[in-house]
Amino acid sequence: MGKPTRRTALSDRIPGGRDGRRMLIVTFVDRIGSGLWGATATLYFTFAAGLSTAEIGVLLAVSGAIGIAGPPLGGLLADRVRLRPLLITVQLVRAAASLALLTTTDLRLLLAIASVGSLGDRAAAVLTKLYATRVAGPERVRYQAISRTAMNVGWAVGGLAAAAALTGGTVTVYRWLLTGDALSFVASALFTLGCAEPPSASRIAATSASVESGDSAPAGSAPAPTECAPAPTGSALAAAECASAAEEPASAPAEPAPAPQKTTASNPWRDRRYLAYTATEAVLFLDDSVFKVGLPLWAVTATSTPHQLVPLLLVLNNLLVVLFQVPFARFGVTPHTARTSLWPLAGAFLVGGAALAASTAGAPWFAAATLVLAATAFTVAEMLHATISWELSVVLAPPTAQGAYLGVHGLAQAVQRSAGPLAVTAAIAAGPLGWLGLGSGLAAMCGAQRHLVRDRGDGALSVAPVTVSEH
Repeated sequence: MGKPTRRTALSDRIPGGRDGRRMLIVTFVDRIGSGLWGATATLYFTFAAGLSTAEIGVLLAVSGAIGIAGPPLGGLLADRVRLRPLLITVQLVRAAASLALLTTTDLRLLLAIASVGSLGDRAAAVLTKLYATRVAGPERVRYQAISRTAMNVGWAVGGLAAAAALTGGTVTVYRWLLTGDALSFVASALFTLGCAEPPSASRIAATSASVESGDSAPAGSAPAPTECAPAPTGSALAAAECASAAEEPASAPAEPAPAPQKTTASNPWRDRRYLAYTATEAVLFLDDSVFKVGLPLWAVTATSTPHQLVPLLLVLNNLLVVLFQVPFARFGVTPHTARTSLWPLAGAFLVGGAALAASTAGAPWFAAATLVLAATAFTVAEMLHATISWELSVVLAPPTAQGAYLGVHGLAQAVQRSAGPLAVTAAIAAGPLGWLGLGSGLAAMCGAQRHLVRDRGDGALSVAPVTVSEH
């Protein structure tokens, strides 16, 4: 047997096997398109579609608000139909919406098309997370860290490509960049086509219920041979139990199978604990608005730092995530570790808010240093929260309704994208005290979430991190 190659060793370090690796490619290609469009959207609507600033604001605000329905809708469907065809369909809908933007300059039509695209974008994010959760099994947190690294690299590649193309500054360039965004969704659908369908506890439960309600087998008939589904890495115990069951003598008298256990609170809209957890998540995701809105505006309007520093802060964020997101996965390897990691997350928010508040005092070099410190602190918060959020959002959801629950959790990011800029601009308007208040508020929310997700003796946070891919 030959020695493992470097490529094989690298593949073995990525959870989820072949399908996990292919979904990373899907994520990377998807984010390249997002980088192309993210750097071009406003310019396209201004110069190619001929919209005014007010019309662009309405277009982005309304389509973004409609897109909030994407995560719960996608999660609900994922518990009822096969996940892989659903994800492919959503990718193709996104491609069609991007191409349709090229066909009109009418605001009403653009609004309808952009709303469809926004629904698809938000739904695709939840479906991709759900697929990764199912194929990665107990190593889902490490997979999430690798996936976020692929996202950031893809964004960087798309953004750099858009920056190079925009030197032309023509309407034709804007159209080609939008076409590139659409093609990235088509390529993502094609890569997803090569992935296998992951097991789903919700669909297994539905099948069991159908069998139970159907005609019973004739008395004395031999039981059907046991089939063992391929088990992912780390499920050796399940495989051993299945093999043991398969070896039992066929002549053994058949006993009535116990009725499948019903999962309580299978509807996330009736699970007050999960809804409250999702509400705290919407607040903790504010680091996204801090980087996209808060840091740039604060740096150029309230500090004496050179304006050239602003894009470098965004580069610093991207670089830190690429380098350290995977090592940060250790902060969410178990539900208990994730809950405990909310304390350092609170500390990072406090440091970031204090650094921004201090950046208005002193010389330009001091302002630059404090802005770099703030960017670093909020990036650490981003990486910590991404790890904690992935683990807790999955472990708090019953396996038989995982799609619906993760869809509701996806509302947190969707709501933050709509309301986050308002909260950040309010902090800017309040001055240094506003940033101190924002940092303190985020730290307090970490404490509130830690109290909310504590183990109440119901096993929600004391069980091993098992996902539906292990059934």
